[in-house]
Amino acid sequence: MTEKNWLQTFTKSDKDRWLGGICGGLGEHTSIPSWTWRLIFVLLSAFYFTGVFIYILLWIFVPTKSKTEDQ
Repeated sequence: MTEKNWLQTFTKSDKDRWLGGICGGLGEHTSIPSWTWRLIFVLLSAFYFTGVFIYILLWIFVPTKSKTEDQ
């Protein structure tokens, strides 16, 4: 099984980024558009700051896309 799932190749977006590139990266690696991911994080933030906490953790631990991956 050499095929990697999207979570193993998940990186921050360098093209579709507003704050940290997390939602843009999720939009690139899943079938859900980035604006929907942004809406999900805003809605989660309205409930006990969960969205902010998750977003900050992803911002810290998700790697940025290297220049060789763009080509």
